[in-house]
Amino acid sequence: MILRKATLEDIPLIQEIAEEAWRPTYGHILTEEQTLYMIPMMYNTELISAQIHLFSILEVDGKAIGYCAFEKTSDKDGKLHKLYLRPSVKQKGAGSFIIAQISHQARLMGLTSIYLNVNKHNSAVEFYLKKGFIKDREMILDIGNGYVMDDYVMRLML
Repeated sequence: MILRKATLEDIPLIQEIAEEAWRPTYGHILTEEQTLYMIPMMYNTELISAQIHLFSILEVDGKAIGYCAFEKTSDKDGKLHKLYLRPSVKQKGAGSFIIAQISHQARLMGLTSIYLNVNKHNSAVEFYLKKGFIKDREMILDIGNGYVMDDYVMRLML
């Protein structure tokens, strides 16, 4: 597995993996209407273009199987904005590999923690707990159109 920096040419790939991963991940949490609102809001080409420097692509044998987006947010903290995998590769070590790589990068930047938002009902909460994250706090974020994200903010101390 390799985690490489994404380029503008990877935008369609990021959008494809997002589309493939969202319904299996959120189908029991979000309505289809909310999914149809959120995917274009969060994965439109213009927005990803502006944020492409935060994205990395996870590849196995030259095939993209996932992506993440990470940024330094302060002298001590970094935020893992996104971590998505193709459903066919879940529970095969890819997510753990991304967390290990991001943690290594964060340490090299001199950071002491990584935080992220995760829906309270997402099975990924258990994954992050197993990786050493703690539930730091709860957050309800209004995302427009009458929808909110009901999340845990989880933190990993490095």
